[in-house]
Amino acid sequence: MKKRFFSRGLFFTMMLVFVLALAACSEKEAATPTPSTNTGDTKTEEKPANEEGVYSIDDFNNVKTNEGSAIEGGSITYGLVSDTAFEGTLNYNFYSGNPDSVVLGWFDEGLLTWDKDYVYTNDGAATYETSEDGKTFTLTIRDNVNWHDGKPVTAEDLQFAFEVIGHKDYDGPRYDSNFTNVVGMDEYHAGKAKTISGIKVLSDKKISITYKESTPSLLTGGVWTYPLAKHIFGDMEVAKMSSSKEVRETPIGFGPFKVETITPGESVTYVKNEDYWRGAPKLDKVTLKVINPTTVVQELKSGGVDLVDAFPTEQYKDNADMSNVEFLGTIDRAYTYIGFKLGTWDEANGKVVTNPDAKMADKNLRKAMWMAVDNDQVGKRFYNGLRWNATTLIPPSHPEFHDSNNPGVAYDPEAAKALLDEAGYKLDGEFRTKPDGSPLEINFVSMTGGDIAQPLAQYYVQSWAAIGLKVNLEMVEFNSFYDRVGNTGKDDPNIDVYQAAWGVGIDVDPAGLYGRDALYNFSRFSSEKNDELLAKGVSAEAFDVEKRKEIYNEWQQYMVDEVPVFPTLYRAVVAPVNKRVMNYAIGDGTGIYLNDLAVNADKPVVAE
Repeated sequence: MKKRFFSRGLFFTMMLVFVLALAACSEKEAATPTPSTNTGDTKTEEKPANEEGVYSIDDFNNVKTNEGSAIEGGSITYGLVSDTAFEGTLNYNFYSGNPDSVVLGWFDEGLLTWDKDYVYTNDGAATYETSEDGKTFTLTIRDNVNWHDGKPVTAEDLQFAFEVIGHKDYDGPRYDSNFTNVVGMDEYHAGKAKTISGIKVLSDKKISITYKESTPSLLTGGVWTYPLAKHIFGDMEVAKMSSSKEVRETPIGFGPFKVETITPGESVTYVKNEDYWRGAPKLDKVTLKVINPTTVVQELKSGGVDLVDAFPTEQYKDNADMSNVEFLGTIDRAYTYIGFKLGTWDEANGKVVTNPDAKMADKNLRKAMWMAVDNDQVGKRFYNGLRWNATTLIPPSHPEFHDSNNPGVAYDPEAAKALLDEAGYKLDGEFRTKPDGSPLEINFVSMTGGDIAQPLAQYYVQSWAAIGLKVNLEMVEFNSFYDRVGNTGKDDPNIDVYQAAWGVGIDVDPAGLYGRDALYNFSRFSSEKNDELLAKGVSAEAFDVEKRKEIYNEWQQYMVDEVPVFPTLYRAVVAPVNKRVMNYAIGDGTGIYLNDLAVNADKPVVAE
């Protein structure tokens, strides 16, 4: 074992020296939590080893320590850490990228909140009841919940959101099994009905939604709770909504702050919503601005920003003692992964079409590529332990269903070589050919972002070269990256492999990412077995938590065996907060909301 550990460490060190000598670009995260709406335990079973310079999420709290007394009013500046502009699709019914969700989180919200176990509560802008058979949800919107223009948020607004998302001309990413499960949605989507029969407006503030099947996921994120203002969008063509000025330039919500001005892609100024249903915010103003990862430390130390959405974890080690901030941390509801392009998206029928002849169709090739990379060392060396080796596609942010006993696929480059040999990928000089003897070149796309984005991607390329695979790397900025891997339903045929990240949401059901009808299933993997297991996970038998664990454990192992994608790293979110900030938290279940946010001084504390 000592010999293997030495060889593994030496290999990684040599690769690290190589890649750090390259020109570093940047990497934009695909998913980071917005400021908390909900007290989750931030512990993880897979705590990184206690080595010098290696940290654990156990080292952090997720609630800010209050110092002093809050002043009346005041303003803060919030940093959205990114090397690229936010896209600017500022409506929950249409957005797709995480940067836009961060912008949205300050001025809009869903009608329901959730607790630390991700179960809907009755503490939100609406309350809910379920029928005895669990198929009908009745939501009652509070009387004092109003849009920023003063119009009440109504049951018709929520009904309208379902009608827009279910419309044949809808161009967003939301239409999936959570919507097709609504009674009458199939007929409406096909144009055979003018209304959705399973949705009934009972009064101005009361609506019922009936589903074909009662599933455990309905209580944990499966009910769409983001209304769409009918008085604004009601006369607009569905196909034109996502690009309209009402989404891009003058968006409204019913959250704690109102959008005052937008500099597209760069910044947003918000002012307090005096009419917010939880009570007027303590702060008068919030300014959100995009900050490049290379300047985030300077901005924090100088007080240029009070807090950020997420701090680049690779920079934590050198800045852990920053004197003017408190670092908060929590487990991210996300993971990074390597995906393999296995098919295309059938836009007309809204489903994945898997191609058995795709370049990456051989799971032996995919498994060998997983075996070739040492993600344990990646987490320690690149991220100081604040990301760590991922094993399955349900992350430890959902400890009830994450299979901590599943080891995934172990790092073993020699076994990877043997597997490729057996599968017919023979060496022809430095690199391998396909089993038919023709050249094999794999096109790999990764995102720009922080200083280590390109070195990390280059490490993967070199790891694959070490087992004889010729892989060509292309670095792409965030918005273009997701367009090319299939965010709009169009898959770039020149991409074979890609490195990305998933935000998994509060619902553990993975169908929205890996289902046959999921646009976000960018690998375009499908199979009858996958369909069967995903259906079982939300079936009546899955109301038994132990049975649901058993089903999802089987699914996690199935995806380890099939390798349509492989997880690389689970992640901690580390968020530095200026010492003047009060009443702030990250993560789920804290019960601290953005209208509570306050400051104890007019100006930020500056680092010593």
